[in-house]
Amino acid sequence: MTMILLIGVLILGGIAAWLAQTWNKDWPRWISLGTCLIAGLIVLPLYINTPEIHWTLGGNETAWIEMVNYAWIPRFGINFLFALDGLSLIMVSLTIFLGFVAIISSWDEIPDRSGFFQFNLLWTLAGVVGVFTSLDLFLFFFFWEVMLIPMYLLIAIWGHENKSYASMKFFLFTQISGLLMLIAILTLVLSNANQTGTITFSYFDLVGHGLPEGLSYWLMWGFFIAFVVKLPAFPFHTWLPDAHTQAPTAASVLLAGILLKTGAYGLIRFTVPLFPQATVEIADIAMILGAISIIYGAMLAFAQTDFKRLVAYSSVSHMGFVLVGVYAWNELAMQGAVMQMIAHGFSTAALFMMAGAIQHRIHTRDMTKMSGLWHDMPRMGAVAMFFIIASLGMPGLGNFVGEFLVLLGAFSVSIPITIAAAIGLITGAIYALIAMQRVFQGEGKPDRNLKDFGGRELAAMIPMMIGLIWLGVYPQPVFDLVDPVLSSLHLLTTSDPTQWIGSLP
Repeated sequence: MTMILLIGVLILGGIAAWLAQTWNKDWPRWISLGTCLIAGLIVLPLYINTPEIHWTLGGNETAWIEMVNYAWIPRFGINFLFALDGLSLIMVSLTIFLGFVAIISSWDEIPDRSGFFQFNLLWTLAGVVGVFTSLDLFLFFFFWEVMLIPMYLLIAIWGHENKSYASMKFFLFTQISGLLMLIAILTLVLSNANQTGTITFSYFDLVGHGLPEGLSYWLMWGFFIAFVVKLPAFPFHTWLPDAHTQAPTAASVLLAGILLKTGAYGLIRFTVPLFPQATVEIADIAMILGAISIIYGAMLAFAQTDFKRLVAYSSVSHMGFVLVGVYAWNELAMQGAVMQMIAHGFSTAALFMMAGAIQHRIHTRDMTKMSGLWHDMPRMGAVAMFFIIASLGMPGLGNFVGEFLVLLGAFSVSIPITIAAAIGLITGAIYALIAMQRVFQGEGKPDRNLKDFGGRELAAMIPMMIGLIWLGVYPQPVFDLVDPVLSSLHLLTTSDPTQWIGSLP
């Protein structure tokens, strides 16, 4: 029941924040902050639970920390099926924590309709939690849509100068790709019903279902495109820079920190296990797209003068490592992909919070007009240096662990793709250091009187800094949580459970 309670708290908190603006404009943000803290307290005890719920998945027994299964629309085999394992738990925890960061980052940024803003923020979190825990495919698609609508409103209402264009582009890309996934889900369910005589949307019933080879291939593309658009990877990435640039800071934090991770999660949880043989056929294509995303995103980031667009294109580059890791599909690469998802959530969310704070103070995102901000805001400069170094993959920090493991795992699958991906590390270091130089180094301007980071901003930044150091120095607890999940998923794609290293069978 923890998952239903968690989603319910976020939904009710959003409604309470919306209603509270009638009485006091400051109440919504406090209600929203309190809701995230309560959600965090709900999640925390799950880390002491051991996976004791066993369920057969594709002929293999899997263990789950929690599971809820209630009938919703029995006639069509649709249930409230929520399940939580180590991977889901980490993603849900990241969601709640970055929700807290988003609220802190927008504390003084939203003067109008603050209640409705907090409502949309919390409902986005509720939708994402639903995506990470739903194992009924209809319920999964429901939450996939739920998280998109409030994010669209966050950009369309509280965004910057070209917010209408950016929000509509975001909505069209994600909605059209989502409809492709819906068609694939319905076709998969009907195909299973024709063979078994039972209509079901349950993940446990559909994994391992013997689809005709041609049909499996086309259905796989429906899932793959939907998730890669959200990731995003080349050539489906074009919505991301516009959405990030025009979004308010809190929306950028959520978009980069958690919404992009739903695409990676979908590939790991659904696309490969549901269509293992079809995945084999496109594994090389997917890894090539990941390598292109790494290099292309880094090159475009290097060419930007808008700070937020630079960070947005860097996200395309960093998430390319996740795509390479997932389709290398071996232990090291998969561990690296998950680690990259978590570390990227911290580092990029922090950089977007930094970009929003700078824009709020000097009213521009143009790096050519900044220069020397470290003189005016030394605390912000020091924090920015940390996260920029983390983003470029400095050893000892979480991003390095993720990228290194992806490259190490991919090397056993494709040396040329690994070399291409490694080139992205070099280009990433170039644009990251140039950004630091343009924004924070150089001569300060004597007529500026800027407010440095205070306790509120540091309360969000310091935990992310500690998290990246912890992931870089001692990542084993994360591996201990996700390894059983990754191993069980790998069993769905191979007849030999001892073979982890190497490409898909």
